[in-house]
Amino acid sequence: MSLPEQKPDLEDSINVSEAHGRLDREAAACVREKRIAANGSEPISLWVIALCGVVVLIAGGILGGAGDWFNYKATFREGYVRSAAPGAEETGPQPKEALAAYMAKGAKIYSAKCNGCHGADAKGDGANYPSLVGSKWVTGSTEKLSMIILNGLQGPTSTGKAYGAGMPAQAAGLTPEDLAGVITYIRNNYGNSTGDVVTAEMAKAALDISAARTKVGQQTTGEELSANHEKELAGTPLDPKTMVDPVTLAPATAAKP
Repeated sequence: MSLPEQKPDLEDSINVSEAHGRLDREAAACVREKRIAANGSEPISLWVIALCGVVVLIAGGILGGAGDWFNYKATFREGYVRSAAPGAEETGPQPKEALAAYMAKGAKIYSAKCNGCHGADAKGDGANYPSLVGSKWVTGSTEKLSMIILNGLQGPTSTGKAYGAGMPAQAAGLTPEDLAGVITYIRNNYGNSTGDVVTAEMAKAALDISAARTKVGQQTTGEELSANHEKELAGTPLDPKTMVDPVTLAPATAAKP
């Protein structure tokens, strides 16, 4: 019995080695092709790296003071002020009538120095702090009132009643404008209405008078007030409707350079 004829698995015309080589070359070519990366895994573009480098250089120059390139003083001249745009005018606080401007200044001083004792309504508490409403010493002579504010008061008030250790001095930190404002404020508020303005010039005179007192540094008394300060502060009267700078309280015409 003869065995069946043996045949190869592949046709004799196929060169196995050459076929395998071709497959290897095609696989390598596929590897070299640009692959689509997963979202978020793309390589950083060169322009992004370059931009970051520029930012680092600029930041290093600023923080490290790299010569005059980033030196503000070398770039802009000393005292430079930008001019206004064509057709534009310099703007600032708008002038107000003197009484309103002094009252606004005085309201701030009252809130800081007086409100804690005399109260928001200026009526005090009747036991430890007197009322300023309708007080003869508030609406009376301006020099007397200024001495009470600057030096404090010991002993009886205008009503004849004494309040504990009396009123402490309030001169610390007061400018002439502050003093003028608070005097004008309490004389024209809380039911008081003298209608006048105690100017910064008058307040400056009050500061000088206070500094020249015989008992400087001590509280004033009713006796001293009646004997030495029953008068008006020296200074040029100011029409309450005069327009002034609300910050400096100077007349508006004089406030402009």
